[in-house]
Amino acid sequence: MSEAGPVRLQKVLAAAGVASRRAAEELIAAGQVEVDGRVVTEQGLRVDPATAVIRVDGARIPPQRARLYLVLNKPRGVLSAMEDDRGRPTLAGYVPSGQRLFHVGRLDADTEGLLLLTNDGDFAQRMTHPSFEVSKTYLAEVSGVVSDATLKRLRGGIELDDGPIRPDAVKLVQRGADRSLVRVVLHSGRNRIVRRMFDALGHPVRKLSRLAIGPVKLGSLRPGETRELSREELGALLDLTGL
Repeated sequence: MSEAGPVRLQKVLAAAGVASRRAAEELIAAGQVEVDGRVVTEQGLRVDPATAVIRVDGARIPPQRARLYLVLNKPRGVLSAMEDDRGRPTLAGYVPSGQRLFHVGRLDADTEGLLLLTNDGDFAQRMTHPSFEVSKTYLAEVSGVVSDATLKRLRGGIELDDGPIRPDAVKLVQRGADRSLVRVVLHSGRNRIVRRMFDALGHPVRKLSRLAIGPVKLGSLRPGETRELSREELGALLDLTGL
């Protein structure tokens, strides 16, 4: 139990930004709130806000934690590390001063796009563990005109040096005279997996960007910009990782 002790449920909902206390009471009375898998309709229930699994209309409400969860649009040329003994650009230049954060997974230096940063070690470990299979969406600009036959081959799965790989989804976005844009969704966190997939198909990647991790999307975030995970995004990721 948290040091502060149990707190009235409607106060927890209000503190999480779900609704005012009065509106939270109405949600409870309407049977729209669950605590630890049980629908709650009585007013005044006290819960531990740090450990209770609370849902409103089925959506997870993240517990109140002194934790930071950031989305970064990692620029191309930046290492997925907080420091580098060769003086190359690192993530340290894009996080709040004095914060020691873990990067959730990694992107190679030449890949840009969505990277999660946090000081919650359990969350970082779960997010990168293969058993939880959090999907990742990439947009690859590749050399050459990718044929329908090649797309079909990719969707069916291909064999790489370290074993087979089969994307969850593949979509041709655009064909040009000497290049193609392909959107790929996959769960694998294997090293440089998207680049190696297209190398094996004879279409080397020119430019690669990660657009999403699970329900978290890059959206309009510009390279080098950060934002905090929304309540809805964090709640969904906690569910995906069993926290």
